[in-house]
Amino acid sequence: MRHHGEAAPTAPHPPNAAIPPAQAKPRTDWATFKRLLPFLMEYKWRVMFALAFMVGAKVANVSVPILLKHLVDAMSIKPGDATAVLVVPVALLIGYGLLRLSTSLLTELRELIFAKATQGAARTIALETFRHLHALSLRFHLERQTGGMTRDIERGVRGIESLISYSIYSIIPTLIEMTLVLTILAVRFDVWFAWITLIALAVYIVFTVSVTEWRTQFRKLANEHDSAAHSRAIDSLLNYETVKYFNNEDFEAQRYDKSLESLRRVRLKAQTTLTVLNAGQQLIIAIGLVAMLWRATQGVVSGAMTLGDLVMINAFMIQLYIPLNFLGVLYREIKQSLTDLDKMFVLMERDREIADKPGALPLSLPPPLGEGRGGGAPESTVAFEHVTFAYDPARIILHDVSFEIPAGKTVAVVGPSGSGKSTHARLHYRCYDGGVPG
Repeated sequence: MRHHGEAAPTAPHPPNAAIPPAQAKPRTDWATFKRLLPFLMEYKWRVMFALAFMVGAKVANVSVPILLKHLVDAMSIKPGDATAVLVVPVALLIGYGLLRLSTSLLTELRELIFAKATQGAARTIALETFRHLHALSLRFHLERQTGGMTRDIERGVRGIESLISYSIYSIIPTLIEMTLVLTILAVRFDVWFAWITLIALAVYIVFTVSVTEWRTQFRKLANEHDSAAHSRAIDSLLNYETVKYFNNEDFEAQRYDKSLESLRRVRLKAQTTLTVLNAGQQLIIAIGLVAMLWRATQGVVSGAMTLGDLVMINAFMIQLYIPLNFLGVLYREIKQSLTDLDKMFVLMERDREIADKPGALPLSLPPPLGEGRGGGAPESTVAFEHVTFAYDPARIILHDVSFEIPAGKTVAVVGPSGSGKSTHARLHYRCYDGGVPG
């Protein structure tokens, strides 16, 4: 099939050609994250500034318990002393407030600066996926459920925002804070403080990751049942007339309810395992915190530590364990975001069944009469030359078809049902590529 005056021939696809797979093997989570990085690096200066603010916020946050320790140690007040207010270390109080304020301000600045990179990457990926889907063949769209596919795109865009929010805004800052706290405990106090903290954190993380990995299967099943229910509802409503003609309202409702029931059962399993995860996390935190405070209390009694040291260690543990309370949620959401993002990347990377030959020139058509074209200039003519095509390799629809449609003329294609009338139009608009026999 060609247009006269066209210099961009298409690569013919034999009638028995199979659609190439979108992806040869599953992509790892790290590979999915690396696939996202180029879109974020379009805003590399914003990323750099956001990381700098993030480190600054964590340094300020770790400094708060240290300042609180000095504040407690500096106070030696007797009850009822009229001069008590004069010995309160005003500078330390002001510094404590400023550090608290700095932590919040730096965190807000980080999110403000990084928001443009996040939204820009989400917009670019969604647009590229949308354009790519329009470039795929009609075969792909007829074989896919549009409701489920649009749901994958929606989840993918939301997954970008969730992935950045949970990883860069939560996981990385927590790792920075853990490193700073462990260093302070090991250098300033007995090394056992650092070991107790490290062991508690290691057990907590291993337990959380293991249980969350076990729970992931239920989340995946829930997504599959959710997409199935959504697709059934969309397809049924789009075919409202057909449902009415065959009086199938009850049948469609039963199918939809069956999907909803499957979704309900899987979500109940997910909620039960979440309870197990939360209970185990709280047990590990409680044991670690009691061990730390017991050793700190012994140090205060023996005189090796001050009351301010005890307060500082308690504040450190609280600051560490508050974000760790959500580690299971963060890990699960990051895994889910990577899964959702990978599904959208699979759509974006789907091999195009319709493709030009390497080095093909763009289609060049002469302008219509009266728009700069003389009367003797060539006119555009559509021609089919020895075209063979089949939707299914077992049944050839068109075999070695040739005809020509002159410019300005109307040609009628007549034939019985199934002879290929609609196929001619689809090939003309390149919803598929035809092939040459032999």
